[in-house]
Amino acid sequence: HSTGHIGMFKIVNEASIAAGIRRIEAKTGKECEELMYNMEDGIRALKALFNNAKDLEGTIQKYIVEHDELRKQVEKFTSESVERFKEKLLANPRIINGVKVYSAVLPVKPETAKDIVFKVRAAEPESSICVIGSTSDNRPMLNVIISEDLVKDHGLNAGQLVREAARLIQGGGGGQPHFASAGGKDPDGISAAVDKVIELANL
Repeated sequence: HSTGHIGMFKIVNEASIAAGIRRIEAKTGKECEELMYNMEDGIRALKALFNNAKDLEGTIQKYIVEHDELRKQVEKFTSESVERFKEKLLANPRIINGVKVYSAVLPVKPETAKDIVFKVRAAEPESSICVIGSTSDNRPMLNVIISEDLVKDHGLNAGQLVREAARLIQGGGGGQPHFASAGGKDPDGISAAVDKVIELANL
């Protein structure tokens, strides 16, 4: 045997194992050939995805840049949507025994609904409760936030309210006394769940 029997040789990994010592991992012979064939198959598959672009690397880089730009636009749009929903809610509170109640069912993602309730409470930090039901991908979500004075002085607990109301969306959840959320399986029950939270608060 001689080094010529090794055939094709390709380094596939390199790592430091001690000071001044590095370890390399490589494929040789038939395993190396299989690796190269697999890499070629992968490149062909990528080219097919990008309409057989001649400059594959440049095309992929272009798509990455466009994706980043679209992501920023979506984030900007989401942020603007949160502000619009917040302002609309703040303009139309229900006053029950001096407590400002903000409630709605919105076609937004759960994280967006959460942002909205926190922004509402930041704008109305006293004697307020905000209940947002949301539906995204046919999955209902309930978010409840309560001002600290109602938690402390009136014994309201968002976690308890959410757990009870979540039954109407065939779900469950919980959280802290001032904020809680719940997910479910039945989007048709989300409006009733929002109303149930307010009913259970017994304002």
